[in-house]
Amino acid sequence: QVQLVESGGDSVQTGGSLRLSCVASGKLVDSYSLGWFRQAPGKEREGVAVVDIDGNSDYADYAKGRFTISRDNTISRDNTKNALFLNMTDLKPEDTGAYFCAAGPIYADHTALKGFHDWGQGTQVTVSS
Repeated sequence: QVQLVESGGDSVQTGGSLRLSCVASGKLVDSYSLGWFRQAPGKEREGVAVVDIDGNSDYADYAKGRFTISRDNTISRDNTKNALFLNMTDLKPEDTGAYFCAAGPIYADHTALKGFHDWGQGTQVTVSS
């Protein structure tokens, strides 16, 4: 099992930027893909971006060119922690929602939510016009 804790959510205006962070902890974290997902009020959770253990990434169309996912597996000596980031630029009101990081033994596919079985509690992003 992987424990995940997100941070960095905030309220910004249209066109602003944010950097979300997630610390993923667990013995298997180095062998799992990590991803960012989001959920707007009244809508289903959707994938934003995912990165696998080799650094291959996959983005939702709305995220391409605006969001960048990155992963750092050097934050612990025993390889039981990874840091996951999501740099978001040119934010729009439709980007508003709770953002979750997740881990799972799956390839890098932002649509494969069912392959991610460990989830964080989420961090709120609000973009105002």
